[in-house]
Amino acid sequence: MFKYIQVSSGTDEEYVDHLCDRVEESINQGFLPIDIFNDEAVFRAEMERIYTRNWIFVAHETELPNKGDYVLRRLGLDKVIVTRDSEDKINVLLNHCRHRGTEVCHNDKGNAASFKCPYHGWVYKNNGDWMGAPHMKDAYGGKLDAKEWGLLRAAKVESVYGFIFASLNEDVPPLREYLGASMWALDAIFGIHPDGVKLLKEPERFQVKADWKSGAENFCGDAYHVSTAHMSAAGAGFIPSVNQVSTHASGYDFGHGNSFIGHNLSEMIGVPLPIWGYPPEIQQQFDLSKLDETQIKMIKEIPPTIGTIFPNFSYMRLPHPPAPGEMPIPFTNIRMWQPVSPGVMELWNYEFEFSFVPDEYAEKAYAAGQYAFGSGGIFEADDTAVWEGIAKGAQSPWLRKEQVNLHYSQKQTGKDPAWTGPGEFHPSIYGEYCQIEFWRRWLKEMRDGKKTAVKCSADPEVQAESNAEQEKGVA
Repeated sequence: MFKYIQVSSGTDEEYVDHLCDRVEESINQGFLPIDIFNDEAVFRAEMERIYTRNWIFVAHETELPNKGDYVLRRLGLDKVIVTRDSEDKINVLLNHCRHRGTEVCHNDKGNAASFKCPYHGWVYKNNGDWMGAPHMKDAYGGKLDAKEWGLLRAAKVESVYGFIFASLNEDVPPLREYLGASMWALDAIFGIHPDGVKLLKEPERFQVKADWKSGAENFCGDAYHVSTAHMSAAGAGFIPSVNQVSTHASGYDFGHGNSFIGHNLSEMIGVPLPIWGYPPEIQQQFDLSKLDETQIKMIKEIPPTIGTIFPNFSYMRLPHPPAPGEMPIPFTNIRMWQPVSPGVMELWNYEFEFSFVPDEYAEKAYAAGQYAFGSGGIFEADDTAVWEGIAKGAQSPWLRKEQVNLHYSQKQTGKDPAWTGPGEFHPSIYGEYCQIEFWRRWLKEMRDGKKTAVKCSADPEVQAESNAEQEKGVA
């Protein structure tokens, strides 16, 4: 039984290796090669070295409330079926028939006990096991092995606060361990009510001609852009103080490319806004008993408002008006920077709210999130426009000829030595330290992933042959 064998161009591999060397040299000096964006060889390496080895968010459990429910999502470039099977277990299945390889599911969501391939009629249970085929006795002389010929399953599937992550890597650490210190922040963000959060409506998705890394890097620590990119909000009188947003921003760096921006909302807006500005009647129902003193102080004074979990899972919770003239209320937004091709991503935008809140409040929170960061939101168009400009620049023959580096050299203001939480707390977001750590993690994954990207046959002889060829630069 053979598995996938990667065959890559030696020239492309050498190019990526050389670029990684440039990234390491330049990032240590506060710079980054623009070639890292919108590049075919880099993109293919990312898909093999990053997206097949790490935990990737695919869905939320509230999208699959019943046995048989499923949604169609992507894990890197692969389309996957996320199912709650008949035994109430969550599965992440590759959406390709094991007979001739075509897709077996074409609906974005539904409820099914099985999936039938439209080509030759092979049938699979909703847990991925092979179930049967037309003319089975005549064609095959009997049943095939249900496990061996089932749909391919993600090696690991785990969830935290209902967020389902999958990994193709058998050796990936358990999800909470993998998230490390950033789990401490997620506990304070999502773990303050026993009923958790729920997805309000189907995720919105739209294509952007920008590199997936631009969105992920922006959300990990960039508040500096707000006073320029989003100045239209101030010019229209909608948010007059938008040019001061970065001056009220701090940074939570939890290492490994996982980081959050925090905002002193009370200071920024001029009225007391503890715990993201939730109304008092909502705050009264939060249970903070499982949080430590530093977590409680954090969400009351400088709550995490924006952040990224490497590689492409980002979070946002900010107060915003649900309509012009109305009082701001917090919305909770999760987004995936879904890679599609070099310089192109699909932006998946999920709106969540705590499950216990009244429907009327949840509807307003959804409207606030869409008004600010939906596909037609007042801030979304600003961000995606400038990110598309980066992708264009990365394809500039002139910039590539000059081997231009991008500037990541803001002065470092330093971490707070009195910080008692995990990771580091920086009182000022200036310094680009979170973005630099994001690129250090990217570099580590690109190098570590090269060692494990090739998945050869289970046959030891074929494995050895492939490894030998790769060492010679042939494979």
